[in-house]
Amino acid sequence: MTPTPRPWLKPAVDFIPLAVFLVFYWRTNLYWATASLMVTVIIGVIVFYAFERKFPIMPVVTAALVIVFGGLTLLLDDERFIKMKPTMVQGLFSLIMFGGLLLKKPVLKPLFSHAWRLQDEGWHKLTLRFGIFFLASAILNELVWRTQSTDFWVSFKVFGLISLTVIFIITQLPLIQRYQISDGAITKTPD
Repeated sequence: MTPTPRPWLKPAVDFIPLAVFLVFYWRTNLYWATASLMVTVIIGVIVFYAFERKFPIMPVVTAALVIVFGGLTLLLDDERFIKMKPTMVQGLFSLIMFGGLLLKKPVLKPLFSHAWRLQDEGWHKLTLRFGIFFLASAILNELVWRTQSTDFWVSFKVFGLISLTVIFIITQLPLIQRYQISDGAITKTPD
């Protein structure tokens, strides 16, 4: 029996906690927004598991870091910790990408092979690019939260990082098409 496709589930788990965070921030403050984010990421992982009977790797890692950095923010009454959380998430993902490449195991392949069928060279290049993107995002988050207001940082976190990620993925489509495998044949086009 094949599982029922649920294309809405992963985006819901990824974006509903951010939306709740933003609404709570607008209506209250960063501390209530942080608490709401902690609760909704846990609920999101549980809902995903209830439907799929497996834990999603990236949302689980993100949830763990939200709990740690959100908990420190609330416990120590210090907003710097929640502001550092995107840096840690992006930095960790970058390390995972580069580590996989060092071990000659591009980690994007097992994560996205259900969506894209690429040659190994394509997986290698895509993983390298994602590693660089995550590193740049981590650095950018550090620059923003350390130099801008909390209001600006919240907007950047919710709208800026998501927009940059979408733009980055769109710019990778030519690479994905170049190394796409279709019907057992390699369709690599010249660089």
